[in-house]
Amino acid sequence: MKSTDSHLIFGAFVAMALIVGGLAQPSGAAEGMTLARTDAGYLVTLDGTPCVRFSTPQLAKCDPPRVEVTDVADGWRHVRMTWDVAEPVAQDELAIRFDLAIEPDFWWAPHLAPEEGNVIAQHVFRAPALIVQRGSLTLAIAPDLDAVGRRDGNPWFLDYDATQRKMWLGMTLTDVPEHVLFKKSPGMTFAPGPVELSFFVTAYRDDGAVRNPWSKVAAFQWKRWGSPLLAKGAPLPAPLTTYVKHTYDWAFDGWGQSVWQEFDLGGVRVGAPQFIVNISQSPNYPGPWYQREFLSIWNQAWFSSLRSASGLYRYARQTSNAELLRKARLTKALALAAPMKDGLFPAVLGTPNETVDVDGQKLPRPRGWEHAFWGNSNRSPHDHGISSQWYHVLDASWTALLMLRWYEDLEPDERLLRYACAYADRLLSLQDAEGFFPGWLHPETHKPGPVMNRTPETSMSVTFLLKLAEMTGRIKYGDAAVHAMDAVVKEIIPEGRWEDFETYWSCCGWGRDKYLGQKIARNAMHKQNSLSMFWTAEALLATFRTTNEPRYLEWGRRTLDELSMGQQVWQPPFIYVPALGGFGVMNCDGEWNDSRQTLFAELFLDYYCQTGEPTYFERGVAALKSGFIMMYCPENPTVRAMWEKVYPWFGPKDYGFTMENYGHGGRTSPEGEGMGVFTIYDWGNGAAAEAAMRILNHYGHVYIDRQRELAFGIDKVQVRRSGQAWELINETAEPRTLRVVFDDGSARTVPIKDKVLISK
Repeated sequence: MKSTDSHLIFGAFVAMALIVGGLAQPSGAAEGMTLARTDAGYLVTLDGTPCVRFSTPQLAKCDPPRVEVTDVADGWRHVRMTWDVAEPVAQDELAIRFDLAIEPDFWWAPHLAPEEGNVIAQHVFRAPALIVQRGSLTLAIAPDLDAVGRRDGNPWFLDYDATQRKMWLGMTLTDVPEHVLFKKSPGMTFAPGPVELSFFVTAYRDDGAVRNPWSKVAAFQWKRWGSPLLAKGAPLPAPLTTYVKHTYDWAFDGWGQSVWQEFDLGGVRVGAPQFIVNISQSPNYPGPWYQREFLSIWNQAWFSSLRSASGLYRYARQTSNAELLRKARLTKALALAAPMKDGLFPAVLGTPNETVDVDGQKLPRPRGWEHAFWGNSNRSPHDHGISSQWYHVLDASWTALLMLRWYEDLEPDERLLRYACAYADRLLSLQDAEGFFPGWLHPETHKPGPVMNRTPETSMSVTFLLKLAEMTGRIKYGDAAVHAMDAVVKEIIPEGRWEDFETYWSCCGWGRDKYLGQKIARNAMHKQNSLSMFWTAEALLATFRTTNEPRYLEWGRRTLDELSMGQQVWQPPFIYVPALGGFGVMNCDGEWNDSRQTLFAELFLDYYCQTGEPTYFERGVAALKSGFIMMYCPENPTVRAMWEKVYPWFGPKDYGFTMENYGHGGRTSPEGEGMGVFTIYDWGNGAAAEAAMRILNHYGHVYIDRQRELAFGIDKVQVRRSGQAWELINETAEPRTLRVVFDDGSARTVPIKDKVLISK
């Protein structure tokens, strides 16, 4: 629809400018970028090259929209279209269509819309944007999150079709026909009142040695929405240690009878929290309990009892709790008890379920640990003949890496180092000529399976081998690791082929029959998972620190920025729990606040230390805090109320119960839809507690970077510069002792009641 000049609103000339006919260029705009009014609508150009055209859509019974274009810092323009609705209007869709004038060689969006009619619903607007590149020319369009979701009956969406070179931003109702894709549905009505569609757009040259399509968008969104929310105290109201205590009280006391498992295994006393417990195992549950999955303990890439035990060890050491220290060491003993054969070892210990009759109900209950069996994760390519008996190299490399970290950070148990070395020597023999390590190995022949042998799961083995090389001085481990890293850089990162075990063999199997290793044509993207990005960003940082070659850091920053686009940068009105800092899972699933966020947290802090980019540190702090958002406890009043709507019998013995995510199925509601039914200790509260204890050990409650003259409060403490000192301001009501860590690795403890000064 053609717009007229009467629909353009001009603000103060010094604050904003509307580009009409390309005659005016606002100060501060990206070099060579114009947003011009044309007869057909609007045109964005860069250095005279047309990039994208769009026009104003029509809303029935309404005048054409008012259009405001505002110059924003760092080369962004804000485009706002508003309609005045006088009476209810039935219209299934209101959308701005963007017609690309370039032929991109790169596309990115936060979710898949693989077929006509599929869209990217606002439910997955964690850090939403549409990004394309042609060579260095980069175009990004990002919805204005201040406007998204403000009208209950008019949810927003994004869509794009790479085959047609078209993109859309608008409003429509959606269904969730499968887990988890969104499809347009009819029946939308606009109630009387103002209606707004608004977005930010930028075009610029990405001329770095390594193209990074996400860096500008990620920085813009975090600075505009994420950083201010974090500064106001979001997403967590209480100190981290409060939630850590709830976790361990829940696991070893309140729900301890169900969670903690201790037994003899081959003459060795071992123990660990079981893999999963559900609401029926609460001491307050009004009916008989049942076992959700078979009783098991895992040391796998998701669910790692050894990782959780290292957090328990730190907590027990800090609180002088001999019983919890004993339990942590029993879990270490369980990891070492995994039987090694030809350098390979299993990841899962379990017992089978049996059906029992309880008051006339047939319920699954586990058999005793005397029936225990060793195996591996059942999240495997079973459709390719790979069962839970097959060894998974990723899982073994993760467990071996955790053994090294335990040895280095907690106690120098030589058994851990010997076990890791034996596995590493076998791992080297599995590396292919290009550098990749295989995915799954046959339980008898130890030969690789038919799929998933050249994937970013290799990155985990890179990090493990580099750490082992550092600790042992054996060059062969480092050489193999760098060779593997080069393979991932060459084949995986440029294509965005972030495929791992979770991408196709978890809750979302969509596409595994058709798209394994292939891009979806309409979206020009692979189905992608965030774990792969994390492992690769971590491995690239380790490789840079080993080799001191800048290209690894540049590829690492690119990968970390891509991962950042899965982090929640705002508080949506349709997400009924605190959201800032949490992560989603993949571009074909619905989770918010997924427990991987605490796994990711320290990596962002580590990248800050290497690069000096403050937004990385802030993102890491927010990610760590988000790991406790879903906990049922008094300190989380909003979430507590949601839990009690769903499970009104919850009480103090349930404090610490933590669902691993929110809104998994693609829907939420004020009544509690989106809340879950189980806790996975090693992926939920236990994993979050481990991350908190580790980060507080490594970075303290306060981190002061003297060299860069920057400081960060991590745990309910503000840090302000005061002359030649730093002022610490306690954000809790209680006096406490803070651990302050400096950039040179030194640390000190500081008692604080209200405020205290620390010399620079």
